[in-house]
Amino acid sequence: MSTDSNASRREFLIRSISLCGAAALSNPRVMTLASGPASPPPLPEMAIARAGASGEVTSSVASRLTESAIAGLGGMQRFVSRGDVVWIKPNIGWNRKPELAANTHPDVVSTLVRLCMDAGAKSVKVGDYTCNDARQSYENSGIGPAAKAAGARVVFLEKDRFKKMAIGGERLKSHPVYPEIVECDLVVNVPVCKHHSATTVTLCMKNYMGVVEKRRIFHQDLSTTIADITRFMKPRLCVLDATRILTAHGPTGGNIEDVKVLNTVAAGTDIVALDAFGCELLGHKAAEISTVARGAEYGLGRVDYRSLMLRELQLP
Repeated sequence: MSTDSNASRREFLIRSISLCGAAALSNPRVMTLASGPASPPPLPEMAIARAGASGEVTSSVASRLTESAIAGLGGMQRFVSRGDVVWIKPNIGWNRKPELAANTHPDVVSTLVRLCMDAGAKSVKVGDYTCNDARQSYENSGIGPAAKAAGARVVFLEKDRFKKMAIGGERLKSHPVYPEIVECDLVVNVPVCKHHSATTVTLCMKNYMGVVEKRRIFHQDLSTTIADITRFMKPRLCVLDATRILTAHGPTGGNIEDVKVLNTVAAGTDIVALDAFGCELLGHKAAEISTVARGAEYGLGRVDYRSLMLRELQLP
């Protein structure tokens, strides 16, 4: 065969292979098989569950809202692995009844306990470093009995058990933290949404003040120290209880006229976004709240919570 014939045959084969390859690349079925199974869609970063604000908060509604918010993130199994030890950190700071919205709703807490146990947690602990007497606050808030009934171990944080730890913050270089909390596989941060006389609002970031001792230093620069301890705690799951919110005279409350029923629970992986949502519920612009703005500056999350992958759920 002549050299010209060999060249022509080579050109024909190269052109044929190129055409076959182009046809395969244009076929979706071939592309799927070539690249393997399609990746699952990304999970939401935040979920907001709402029910009708009927003027009261029932145990059933508080529980269903909490279940729906966690399900909206993909379920508790996203955060809890079999054999994990989990700490649930509510507001239990004050010797107040649930109706006064100074503490986290007990049925939000007990539902989180149950969801963690169902996801395979070996142990679930519930505790906060209270301002009022711990035993009275745990009992009258309803959180102690509800958590126990759900299967949690209720822990009173003893002053002599705090341990100085390296925080590595801008203001907090080291500080006493409760070691049993830090040692857990997961800390679920679950505050109530309320007003605060010093910081205007108290939400997820500020709730971490309940894991430390010697809190006076925080009040020298609240926004920075709160951002420091938040970064140290590495938040993975936060749940904001807005079944009832405290609109004034926080953090202690005490006047039922300051309480507003919203029947709302939000959950998410972005602590700044959850705090921004809480600011909105309390009638504030998040960017104007120093603790939230500082958290965003620290890179702890985004103020614009609607820019996240967000699920909004309306319960009947």
